[in-house]
Amino acid sequence: MLLTSDITAERGLLRFITCGSVDDGKSTLMGRLLYESGVLAQDHLENLTAESARRTGQDGTIDFSLLFDGLEAEREQGITIDVAYRYFTTARRSFIVADAPGHEQYTANMVTGASTADLAVVLVDAARGIVDQTRRHACLVALLGVRQVVLAVTKMDLVGWDRERFQSIEAEFREFADLIGLTHVVAIPLSGTQGDNVVRASGATPWYEGPTLLAHLETVDLDQTAAAQQPFRMPVQWVSRADNVRGYAGQIAAGTIKPGDRVVCQPSGRTTTVQRIVEFEGDRDAASAGTSTTLVLADEIDCSRGDVLSAAAQPAEIAGQFEVTLFWMSRSDLIVGRSYWLRLGPTLVSAQVTNIKHRLDVNTLDKLAAKTLEMNAIGVCNLSVDRDIAFAAYAENRELGGFILIDRLTNATVGAGVIQFALTRSHTIRWQHLDISRETRAQALGQRPAVIWFTGLSGSGKSTLANKLESRLHAEGRHTYILDGDNIRHGLSHDLGFTEADRVENIRRVAEVARLMADAGLIVMVSLISPFRADREMARDRIEAGEFIEVFVDVPLQVAEERDPKGLYRRARSGEIANFTGIDSPYEPPKDPEVYIDTLAVTVEDGVASIIDTLKARGVLR
Repeated sequence: MLLTSDITAERGLLRFITCGSVDDGKSTLMGRLLYESGVLAQDHLENLTAESARRTGQDGTIDFSLLFDGLEAEREQGITIDVAYRYFTTARRSFIVADAPGHEQYTANMVTGASTADLAVVLVDAARGIVDQTRRHACLVALLGVRQVVLAVTKMDLVGWDRERFQSIEAEFREFADLIGLTHVVAIPLSGTQGDNVVRASGATPWYEGPTLLAHLETVDLDQTAAAQQPFRMPVQWVSRADNVRGYAGQIAAGTIKPGDRVVCQPSGRTTTVQRIVEFEGDRDAASAGTSTTLVLADEIDCSRGDVLSAAAQPAEIAGQFEVTLFWMSRSDLIVGRSYWLRLGPTLVSAQVTNIKHRLDVNTLDKLAAKTLEMNAIGVCNLSVDRDIAFAAYAENRELGGFILIDRLTNATVGAGVIQFALTRSHTIRWQHLDISRETRAQALGQRPAVIWFTGLSGSGKSTLANKLESRLHAEGRHTYILDGDNIRHGLSHDLGFTEADRVENIRRVAEVARLMADAGLIVMVSLISPFRADREMARDRIEAGEFIEVFVDVPLQVAEERDPKGLYRRARSGEIANFTGIDSPYEPPKDPEVYIDTLAVTVEDGVASIIDTLKARGVLR
């Protein structure tokens, strides 16, 4: 008797996605496909029939979309919101179908479904023709490496099975597909509600000589051996220590591995030999791409989650800067220079988009100048991560070339992208080793370095506190420096304005300077409004662990306006200054600062004393 996994392997598994604009009939088409294929259980079919009758008031009529539109909100609105997955099998092949939402605001959900698909069924309503969302989904299909496409021209019954209408839509789509690199396109005229050309050939289209939808899905060529023929790659997802044996678990992304093979852990570069391949049923003689397994290595090496085990003779590329194609999902625009989490498989690193080369017009494919990316925009960007990682170009390997960007504060996925290649500078610029270490410099100064980051509204008293603190530390013989926001604007950041993007870049520059000063052994005080939490977290990440101390200088906006020592609030209220924090630009207070100072409740001296106590508790002062 064959196990389910054996059956799947024998028949071949096709993962495909249905996509297109809202109301093109995706859920109905897929529901009809399951019904006509005879894969629905009798009780499921009876429930579907009863539910359809309840909703339509007509006995015997089946609403096939109910098989996929599972969320109540979807049924009420008649649109697909989430990605609905279904597994089914026929005599010739097994399938996992992802029914993606068509509405523009849910395009991000479509990306999720397409990221693992082998084939895409792109639907076009015969009456409406190709629309913007059709092109956007086709672009994303190409971007995510799906090369097999079915152009399903639906609702042909509503246009009288007009052959010329079908051929016009097919010609328009093929012209666009050629531009974006989709070369394997099969066009099928069909009706989801009536079942024409879904499973059985339709008498309504004597002029169409191609396959039905199911026939094509069952016979389309799947190159399932290409990944196994590549050099070995396995991202480490987990380090296990069962039975006192250390094993490195993960899913093999490329290649084949056998006991005795030499591997290298990247990016550390340590090499060793595979001793055993361990799975639940026991040891194996070999494992190939797509297999989840555990490798026991001959040597104890520094290898952890997020590292990549590669063939020692053909290791993966390593870099920290890339050209990427990025699809932006968030309602908030992308900010160049802002710090996000980047997840590539199990690898999690801090990342920044450093430059937007251009934005893609999904209708014309023109390359448009852009300083930001709005929701559902596609752009080509330069991206930098905080440490070198092992990767592959997405065109070569999806698992090692596809990534998502995550908001550091909300943990929401804000972008999805693919790596095109490493930037040349990533290979030519390396950190220069210095003979004198930061610890040696700090010992020579007789202190521990620290970065004390003062944040708060304009007029809260940040600079006053920083000045008083430096005077106190200087009197005790400490080596210090103040990076004040206004002073920085006269030199280092004289070219920046006060847009959100400019603020992000200003904070990045100051954080880099503060890091270098701390590396020199100094106690650095930074006085900046720094209104956004994500940017302060970016600054914290650049400083050695335990050396960043955030001081929130709190004051009510009304009091800050009354103080208004520089007349800035008055000018902002009159419209002379745009994007002023607290007036027409938000301030995000820290959630858990190391030091909180309410300037209405404590004196400057008490505030300084509170910071001194924290520095002593951290071991900066003794």
